[in-house]
Amino acid sequence: MKKILLIEDNEALRDNTAEILSLANYEVSTAENGKVGVEMAMANPPDLIICDIMMPVLDGYGVFQIISKNLELQHIPFIFLSAKSERNDLRKGMEMGADDYITKPFSDSELINAIRARLEKIKLLRTQGGKGIENWYQIISDLGNKDEMHDALESHDVIQYKKKQVIYAEGQHPNKLYYIQTGKVKVYKTSDGGKELIIGLLSAGDFFGHIPLIENSIYEEFAETMEESTIRVIPRKEFEHLITQHQEIALKVIKLLANNIAEKEQQLVALAYHSLRKRVADALLTLKKKYADKEAEGNFSISISREDLANIAGTATESLIRTLSDFKSEKLIEIKEGKIILLEEKKLTNLFN
Repeated sequence: MKKILLIEDNEALRDNTAEILSLANYEVSTAENGKVGVEMAMANPPDLIICDIMMPVLDGYGVFQIISKNLELQHIPFIFLSAKSERNDLRKGMEMGADDYITKPFSDSELINAIRARLEKIKLLRTQGGKGIENWYQIISDLGNKDEMHDALESHDVIQYKKKQVIYAEGQHPNKLYYIQTGKVKVYKTSDGGKELIIGLLSAGDFFGHIPLIENSIYEEFAETMEESTIRVIPRKEFEHLITQHQEIALKVIKLLANNIAEKEQQLVALAYHSLRKRVADALLTLKKKYADKEAEGNFSISISREDLANIAGTATESLIRTLSDFKSEKLIEIKEGKIILLEEKKLTNLFN
């Protein structure tokens, strides 16, 4: 029998809801405020928590924050229950990472269906067949095996993004980890004047959006598709459960973070000390490193907007165009039908001025 913890300060509603859940064959524990509810959850972890928002002593948001930071409780499905149906309250609850949100008054079927849906999802995540926590262990332990990753990721929601579509924006609260199945994504920051600086280039097989999940912070950059892309999303709670329960996965994530820091440091050094020509050459070589097909023959070529390339190199679009023209004259690159073709990669690598 599944255990449900109901945290609700209204005694009549608490008793009535508990009776509905008992009739639906759930074992129900009740708490009259958030503080008592947290204590009960820690003493006897339930399978699911239903929590009112506006309560004395400790409100529902406070309960969720405590639960989500507790390693033993953060994987438990959490449903907010409140009479407040304003859009801002709904958004706040879901941005914090809650699994669902039900407004009062609600029907018996609405409540039971929401609970069953959450419990079924958790059950699926724990089953075999490429859809559970243990398969995620295998996936992330072998990040280089993209085919195996693709198979196991089939259980997660997939979203089709158009070219130049924003996936998330600076200032938003994260609740998902993203995995690129097909396509290209850029991660960038903007200056006060609106100028972009691309700080990350991503392609099929890459995860992104993990740093703010780990730091429990907001996004400090934008993520946007560079072409039509297929992206799978992994719920925040599942990601957090993985890195807290599996040391090997946590080490992989730490390695990803270390690589991110190293790449950012290299980019800062380049912006501070490298010449314009060197920065443009490095930008082209970065694109090759990230997007080249290892099995393809011939010179690497890529179709990329001059604005995006300028934002990678950290320069104005006009300056980039002049530098590309110089490279073309020096036969370092060729430009055909908008595509940039690298002719002399060694010379570009050794370029100093």
